[in-house]
Amino acid sequence: MKIAVVGAGIIGITTAYELARDGHEVTVFEKRGAAAEESSFSNAGVLSPGYVTPWAAPGMPWKVLRQMASSHAAFRLNFPLSGADIAWLWRFWRACNLPAYQSHRSALQQMAFYSRSQLHAITERHGLEYDRAEGYLIALRTEKDRALVQPSLQVLRDLGVPFSELDEAGAREIEPAINTDTRFAGAIHLAQDEVANCRQFALLLKDECRRLGVQFEFNTSVQKLQIAGTHAAQSATLLVADIQPQSQLSSLLPNTHPASEAGREINFDAVVLCTGVQAASLVAKLGVHLPLRPVYGYSVSAHVKEPLNAPRSGLMDERYKVSITRLGQRVRVAGSAQVGGRAGEMNRAALKTLYKVLHDWFPGAAVMSQGVQEWQGARPMLANRPPVISRVAMGSAVWLNLGHGSSGWALSCGSARLLADQISKRQPAIDSQAYAL
Repeated sequence: MKIAVVGAGIIGITTAYELARDGHEVTVFEKRGAAAEESSFSNAGVLSPGYVTPWAAPGMPWKVLRQMASSHAAFRLNFPLSGADIAWLWRFWRACNLPAYQSHRSALQQMAFYSRSQLHAITERHGLEYDRAEGYLIALRTEKDRALVQPSLQVLRDLGVPFSELDEAGAREIEPAINTDTRFAGAIHLAQDEVANCRQFALLLKDECRRLGVQFEFNTSVQKLQIAGTHAAQSATLLVADIQPQSQLSSLLPNTHPASEAGREINFDAVVLCTGVQAASLVAKLGVHLPLRPVYGYSVSAHVKEPLNAPRSGLMDERYKVSITRLGQRVRVAGSAQVGGRAGEMNRAALKTLYKVLHDWFPGAAVMSQGVQEWQGARPMLANRPPVISRVAMGSAVWLNLGHGSSGWALSCGSARLLADQISKRQPAIDSQAYAL
């Protein structure tokens, strides 16, 4: 089949790779000038399948309201909210019930464990080398934090995920560089989890895609999607237009360069949308309404100052929901979930929390005087369900692989394989029903 993949983030790259492995003729369209320049660019890099859970959980709305007065809130509302933001929050609130949470959690964790095995298989198959480290530590500041984490530990027990409950001394054995002035109640150690550089992996896999014959059209905007044919046999047409190439500096900012007026129409047997929030407008005319909104996250990356003062792998501050990861010769601290606002508008309060958490745990880890990268990413999140990995309707030529939110890196390889199996009409290795539209 001749297939178009729209979007060259980690979801689009892995999708193109799996489709090309199955023998399809694949073209990837990306509005940026390179792969993995948006949500995949500077994310936390954490691969912890047991901790991949829905944000819409029982009691979450009240937690958000209680945190609104805190300067270090994990979940933020950036006022004024748009009508779309309010509608998204309403759907989110309605999904914060136990049956929905348990169902969605099961689907996410099934995919996360499957995705990790696929990631390892791809890495071994091609001998890919990228920044990665094994082990993940959940740091508990107080006994209250220890009590609050117990339901999550029961989930790990039910899944058969091995972990260790440590006191402060035990945690320092795992991460000797933890600040000696910081006292804490203990930690949870997940030895089989890991941290890895999402963007490095995406760029390496892009090269493997090209070896498999995948064509990439960067600086190209998809302006319209049309379908033709009967329900039993459809084809799709994309109207695409070239975008003025961006400079290296502007690649970190919202894409504001206008598309050229002269568009091109290209026909495909199938189109897979991996673009995140932009997909909603493309499929709206097909009668598909996706409650997708950007939930902004932040990260700060800096060069390692002294290796002995930096983390060996990854640590998450359970109270502030902020992770600190070692990615080669860089330290990255990432967190925050912000609804409202616009791309490119950095929330200084969110960044202040990241700096605080880094200083609390690893104050001498990074060079903070120069070369510090502050980043904002718009994570495409569905309000009330797991990601969509399916066609839009029976017989349709349009497929979706989107809505992964903050777990895109953790779910990417498995999502791509699941979608490719469905397109090739093979029985997937995991149940696909939970991800159907």
